[in-house]
Amino acid sequence: MKRPCPVCKKGIAVKDGNKFWPLCSERCHLVDLGKWLGEEYRVAGEVDPNLAEGAPQTSEDSENS
Repeated sequence: MKRPCPVCKKGIAVKDGNKFWPLCSERCHLVDLGKWLGEEYRVAGEVDPNLAEGAPQTSEDSENS
């Protein structure tokens, strides 16, 4: 059974000892990591209005407000 690599779309065998699973290679793993770090991928959800833009609020910030 094969499925496409999410990055390069090359057909890869399911798991079969691939340490980069579900990607096909180290290159695709690094490309995928770069997309996460560059914020090209996002997890869906609502924005928390209690958080400052770009910086999480700490418990100390809450006590001083």
